[in-house]
Amino acid sequence: MKKLEQKALINSSPIGHKKAEKKLNVSLIYGIGFTLIIALFGFILAALPGLNHIGPLACAILLAMIYRQVFGYPERLRTGIQFSSKRLLRLAIILYGLKLNMAVVFHQGLPFLLRGAGTIIFSIVVLMIIAKWLKADLNLSFLLSVGTGICGAAAIAAVSPIVKAKDEDTAMGVGIIALVGTIFSIVYTLIIPLLSISPIDYGNWVGTSLHEIGHVALAAAPAGQDALTHALLAKLSRVFLLIPVCFILMLWMKKKGKLEGEAKFEFPWFLIGFIAMSFVGSYIIGHGILLSEKVMSDIAAVTSFLLTMSMIGLGFNISLNELRTKAIRPLIAILIASFLLSLLTYMLV
Repeated sequence: MKKLEQKALINSSPIGHKKAEKKLNVSLIYGIGFTLIIALFGFILAALPGLNHIGPLACAILLAMIYRQVFGYPERLRTGIQFSSKRLLRLAIILYGLKLNMAVVFHQGLPFLLRGAGTIIFSIVVLMIIAKWLKADLNLSFLLSVGTGICGAAAIAAVSPIVKAKDEDTAMGVGIIALVGTIFSIVYTLIIPLLSISPIDYGNWVGTSLHEIGHVALAAAPAGQDALTHALLAKLSRVFLLIPVCFILMLWMKKKGKLEGEAKFEFPWFLIGFIAMSFVGSYIIGHGILLSEKVMSDIAAVTSFLLTMSMIGLGFNISLNELRTKAIRPLIAILIASFLLSLLTYMLV
């Protein structure tokens, strides 16, 4: 008892405060550096044959998972790892707004917006019905439904703080969406010669049905520039709809919190940053107005790297036991829902 009292007394002294602050700063700096190193390895792995279709996010999460299972959670670096998983995640989402060309969406995108809204509604409703039928984990399934309907990992990362998802669910959702999106995009490229549709219709189908922007580009590029252009426009329209979806979820969570007596609702201010950067990128600095295309490309690369670092922080929270018990059924649910979405959108183009 006396030792505990002495320890508390030391911690409460000015010297104790300085030591604690120094320890916190070391944990913060080293932890951020640790996630940076693993992110670099994630990008290296993603460049290898066989892994290049999965992407750096999924590779980085896999590395973090393996590290935890072998060495355990690096507790001394927890402060920096959590900083990456929370603060850098929000910064990446804000910068992600620069990719959204709102001028094009407003000028040409009304049909695409309607199709995108249909894709989102279909994905959420159908995937959740299948998840309930399979008795899958509904929290993880909901993240997957949003990622399927909107823009993959970025959508999951954006809505997770709003719906107060667990870090392990967010990380598993990103990994699953990367895997499923990669499978479908490769299948799309293989069946192009078998389809009797024009490149423009093919691009519309790809942009309306696939998960990530990277998946859309991968599947559409082999069909030519017209297909790629229409595919990206259709996809960006779905990205734009991330904004109203997030605000709808905010209102739903606020109402749910009042009904259940939960803590005060925390407004996700990073969404305001996302919207602001969308306008800045579209009308002020983007597309060669103030910044060159190369600079915008460099910013996009930094955004991707920050998002990868944040996913590492989430990956450390994944337990393989939970992955086996929670992820199999949601994986089956998203595979079925994605197939039905692809089939329906192909019939409508």
